[in-house]
Amino acid sequence: MTESLEQDIPRRQAVTPDGAQEPGNDIFAERARIARLSRVRELVFGSLDGLLVPLGVVSGVAGGTMHSQVVIIAGLAEAFAGALSMGAGEFISGRAEAQVHQTEIQKERAEIEQNPRFERAEMALLLQREGIAPADANHIADILERYPRAYENTMIEKELGLQADVDLVRIPEALTIGISYVIGSIFPLIAYFFFPVPTALPISIVLTIVALIIVGIIKGKLASLNMARSIAEVVIVGGASALGGYLLGTIVPRLFGF
Repeated sequence: MTESLEQDIPRRQAVTPDGAQEPGNDIFAERARIARLSRVRELVFGSLDGLLVPLGVVSGVAGGTMHSQVVIIAGLAEAFAGALSMGAGEFISGRAEAQVHQTEIQKERAEIEQNPRFERAEMALLLQREGIAPADANHIADILERYPRAYENTMIEKELGLQADVDLVRIPEALTIGISYVIGSIFPLIAYFFFPVPTALPISIVLTIVALIIVGIIKGKLASLNMARSIAEVVIVGGASALGGYLLGTIVPRLFGF
């Protein structure tokens, strides 16, 4: 039945009585598209960390040694170690979260099977909470109960606030955050390959600010935000963090005589 419905959708697209276009097969790809867009979290997180942490490290090392080679070695070591750490952390933490969600979903499915009348009453209440009249809520619950998969998915989504299908493998998210970290770390570090420390340090800071602006633009485009506000948010928050890292990396060591 589902297959025949999917096959019938393109054929029905242009035959609505009022001339409006009906949904096409792309409706089934919407969740995957939103999931890809949701990776903006990993993209921004990895980029900001890749910009700000290496900036603090290379600035501190530059201020303490004044040797470009030492700064480059320290920066590269931090960049790759940070990327691996962030990627692994995202993979493990995301998997742990998914496993917790999976356990809760299994509990909910067991409750539906073991106590169907109570769960049926809960379904009606959940529908009423969304503004559906009690009589209609009960009617909808009765209809959903005839279709176990739709009933379970609706209960899981409305009661637990989770998607019924849990992805335990978070490789795309881990790769996004790790690669973003490496790319971000290029900006504060690259100047030290071409200039002496006194010249490279201000260039490194300027390039980091430019990169923060780029991250703000990407975030604004993906989330359809006001571009100026998105850029300002990233630059202000990232700039404040970078300033803190710079102060900790340059001034504090001098206070202790390093």
